[in-house]
Amino acid sequence: MNDEKVIKVLVVDDSALMRQLLTVLLQQDPSIRVVGAAPDPYIAREKIKHLRPDVLTLDIEMPNMDGLTFLENLMRLNPLPVVMVSSLTEKGADATLRALALGAVDFVAKPRSNLRDGMQELADEICAKVRMASRARVQARNPKPKPIAEPLNRSPLSRERVVAIGASAGGTQAIAEILTVLPEHIPGIAIVQHMPPKFTALFAANLKNRSRLDVREAKNGDRLEGGVVLVAPGGCQMALRRDAMGYSVHVYTGEPVNRHQPSVDVLFDSTAACAGGEALGIILTGMGNDGAKGLLTMKQAGSYTIAQDEATSVIFGMPDQAIKLGAAKEILALDRMAQRIVQWGSGGSLALAAAR
Repeated sequence: MNDEKVIKVLVVDDSALMRQLLTVLLQQDPSIRVVGAAPDPYIAREKIKHLRPDVLTLDIEMPNMDGLTFLENLMRLNPLPVVMVSSLTEKGADATLRALALGAVDFVAKPRSNLRDGMQELADEICAKVRMASRARVQARNPKPKPIAEPLNRSPLSRERVVAIGASAGGTQAIAEILTVLPEHIPGIAIVQHMPPKFTALFAANLKNRSRLDVREAKNGDRLEGGVVLVAPGGCQMALRRDAMGYSVHVYTGEPVNRHQPSVDVLFDSTAACAGGEALGIILTGMGNDGAKGLLTMKQAGSYTIAQDEATSVIFGMPDQAIKLGAAKEILALDRMAQRIVQWGSGGSLALAAAR
């Protein structure tokens, strides 16, 4: 393989066994070369200067400087694509979410027991996420955006209107950037973010603390009303339903769709079926094609549909696939998404916006 195509990886972990396992697993992929390993952030910092890796794998709990502090400094001074290696404990999940908020592209959850065999089972996932991270657009963090004021002449919220959002890699940051500036007077929002169990509940709780909205992990039968945001739980599918009272969600354990559970396509297809022209569909950053066909179904049902643009997507896979299918009525930068939701939710016409 041509050297120019090889992804150079630096493994940062205080465990000698984990450094060895990650090195062996990653180098099973001919497109990846582990150029070095470091037991702590100070050694990692020096190796980054000399080895110039394309991607870092980073442990959270390390001596001398914890992984989160190192990551924050790295993203401020020398942004690089980072894949976190974390535990599935609640503490590990919380730290991983903070790492994603700081700019990590994605994460791999360590097995709870039988580390050697468990890591081998994760080999394909680890390699795929490193390959994806090598294509990520990683930038220094932007200043905290200002909250959007309530519309001055807002019309009463229509119980008929609903927003569906789908995202994967890079999505936790993108969703947070949108939700934390939205006013309370907004149609109900249903979200699928590709994430395993435990992480989605913490993700929702974190968003609730940072926004003016009632954000929570969805339970079967939850009503989706104005000012409410329901996040699909990891390991479950979530579909939208409609009755005389308005909208609710059906949360269930089913088969993976596009290899995902929750799947964006499941949410988008159900939203198209029950909301049609009263729905807004948004597909954000992420790897793969989950949600692309569903967004097209929404558009064909009369929904207004938006895809995140390439410049602001950490991973342009999902929006790109939707755009190529002709599923997006509008392609929009991330920092304009929240204002567009407010405009649409308050009854404003988006026809001119989409034409520009």
